Amino acid sequence: MLKPIRISHLKFVKRFVLSVTSETTQNASVTTLSGSQKFKSSFKIIEDNTLDVDDTERNRNKYKLLLEQYSKHVDLAKSGGGEKAVERHTVKQKKLLVTDRLRLLLDDVNDFLELALSAGLGMPYGDVPRAGIITGIGRIHGKLCMIIANDATVKGGTIYPVALKKQLRAQEIAEQNHLPTYYVVESGGAFLPLQSEIFLPGGRTFYNEAVMSSQGIPQLAIVCGNCTAGGAYIPTMADEVVMIHKHGTIFLGGPPLVKAATGEVISAEELGGATLHCSVSGCTDYFAKDEPEAFEMGRNIAEILPSHSSCTSDSDPPLYDADDIPGLISPENNINIYQIISRITDGSRFSEFKKMFGPSLVTGFGYIHGCLVGIVGNNGPLFEHCADKGAHFVQLCCERDIPMIFLQNTQEKSDNQTTGEMYGNQLRAHAKMLSAISCANVPIISFIIGNAIGPTSYVMANRSMSPSFLFCWPNAVVCMENPDKLTQDLIEEAHSVKGKDLDMSSISQKVNMESSSFYAASRVWNDGIVLPQDTRKVIRQSLEAVNAYRHRTQPKAQIIRM
Repeated sequence: MLKPIRISHLKFVKRFVLSVTSETTQNASVTTLSGSQKFKSSFKIIEDNTLDVDDTERNRNKYKLLLEQYSKHVDLAKSGGGEKAVERHTVKQKKLLVTDRLRLLLDDVNDFLELALSAGLGMPYGDVPRAGIITGIGRIHGKLCMIIANDATVKGGTIYPVALKKQLRAQEIAEQNHLPTYYVVESGGAFLPLQSEIFLPGGRTFYNEAVMSSQGIPQLAIVCGNCTAGGAYIPTMADEVVMIHKHGTIFLGGPPLVKAATGEVISAEELGGATLHCSVSGCTDYFAKDEPEAFEMGRNIAEILPSHSSCTSDSDPPLYDADDIPGLISPENNINIYQIISRITDGSRFSEFKKMFGPSLVTGFGYIHGCLVGIVGNNGPLFEHCADKGAHFVQLCCERDIPMIFLQNTQEKSDNQTTGEMYGNQLRAHAKMLSAISCANVPIISFIIGNAIGPTSYVMANRSMSPSFLFCWPNAVVCMENPDKLTQDLIEEAHSVKGKDLDMSSISQKVNMESSSFYAASRVWNDGIVLPQDTRKVIRQSLEAVNAYRHRTQPKAQIIRM
């Protein structure tokens, strides 16, 4: 029986014909445009004609449930502090929402790479949408900058432990990649009931500001509202500060505290307003009469920041449709890695390295938006030969200064290896690859596209290995071992040690929730959830960020083959 032709198949045929026609007319490797030569890769096209309609439909139906959950997360995260808080902020206080502030600051808010959107949802102390702070990377006068902006509709901009964690991660990314950092500040300081989790690590944000400034990474602030207690140090430690008249205030203790301590009655504007700090204390540098003027001044500062070129360029799209990807992911997260690579690389081209050696780890080179990258992806368990190959490939990319993309889907090992020597050899190979990744001198952008289960997750550049960015797909599973096996182990342990019989369904529900992508993203264990079809776009944005201000460093050792 003939199977129906899908729209994606027709799209592939069209793209393939255009690609072949282009190669024929443009002499296969080089074209001439206005006297300049445009490079065209000769890497082989990945052939993918294996889509099964029945499997694809079944996978898509399963994925719809995850997509519904993802949409709810996004809607909740973008809701801010709720209707009443938004109305109080915009109508009563006559202030702009943080999203509107970013529209004034950025060249194109639609090309803003937001980080950790789901942070703060489902926390033990309740939902804190976006953790009360927006972080991400965008362009200001063409210069890529890290943006850290308080959302005052969420608990008045109060800092929760998860907000601190999110801000520290944003500063870590900015420091790693030498990104100028803008702080759009409106903060009431720490959330006092949780002060024990905030006070000591909270000072790290000020330390990071000073260190980044000393490294020549500009630290810039726009004061849009109250900066109270610890929040006062963010603008006063910045290199340049814009402050808004009658909106912005900076003080360690506000008027109520002054009255309680001294009996003096003083207004917030007199105590720490823009007039005082711009003309008397010198804590701020630019006096803005309103928010539009403040963000115009903020943009003017960006004009004198160091310029950089883009590492990406116009390129051929993949021959295969990225919208197919949800249909390629089985409920167990079995994924053919070649089908994923063919949907993110330019022209679906890929030059594979050591194809016949350790085949369940796929390594090779490809172009994404014109930028050459090394790609490492799981296609099965990470056996000894796979890890040996992975270590070799990582060192090769480091020697040639090629950024790496990791596509992680770590599978459980089969139990057919019975000798201690075989296990020992595999462990040694894993350690070798871990060492290579830990000491890598090139950017690493990691995606958990399936499972991040067990210690082999470390070997595939998870968060512990400090990748430049770590994202996950909605179907990602992050756990020390397979959730079903972990559930069984917990029940058996409770029975044997404590003599208790636990309810399997409740334990299973808890384990599955805590190993989901949503749980991980809400706790800033990664830099956010990315839909599979948006992966190529996010890789482009990440590559631009890691390459914009980077200086090449030499590898610390020669390539060791095995």
